[in-house]
Amino acid sequence: MSVEIMPIQPQFDADIRNIIKSVGAEFGAVGEGYGPSDPEVNNMSAFYTEQNQSCYFIALKDGVVIGGCGVAPFTKGSTTCELKKLFLTKGARGLGLGEKLSTYCLSFAKTQGFSECYLDTLSNMTSAIKLYEKLGFTHLLEPLEDTVHNRCDVWMLKKL
Repeated sequence: MSVEIMPIQPQFDADIRNIIKSVGAEFGAVGEGYGPSDPEVNNMSAFYTEQNQSCYFIALKDGVVIGGCGVAPFTKGSTTCELKKLFLTKGARGLGLGEKLSTYCLSFAKTQGFSECYLDTLSNMTSAIKLYEKLGFTHLLEPLEDTVHNRCDVWMLKKL
């Protein structure tokens, strides 16, 4: 299988939005307090830019978007970034793409001077949690203070 990893471009915004929304629904992440409801989901290429110290990588198989993952500052001016919106279609799971996309994001975060990376997710996303643990994220007892995803129930942090 040949998969291309590249930064998000405007022509792929609708595709990744549909993946984020459908995978979110699959795991019950629907409505306020979940990542798929964030305003940026409607225009990912405009939100994730180097000027914003952020990036979003997509995975393409035969020119079709099959998933993506991003990283952005947790809050403006923070030395903590957030791993965001790692979503893969069913057929793209279990192939190592989540790890590859996350690694691209974490490498980018290091170049931007972030010292740690936060994420929040759902306890029913067990494969994602195993991946995050493998990448060196450790569990927190509660979310970071300014989290906007107040309906997530798993919080993790990694030193970069």
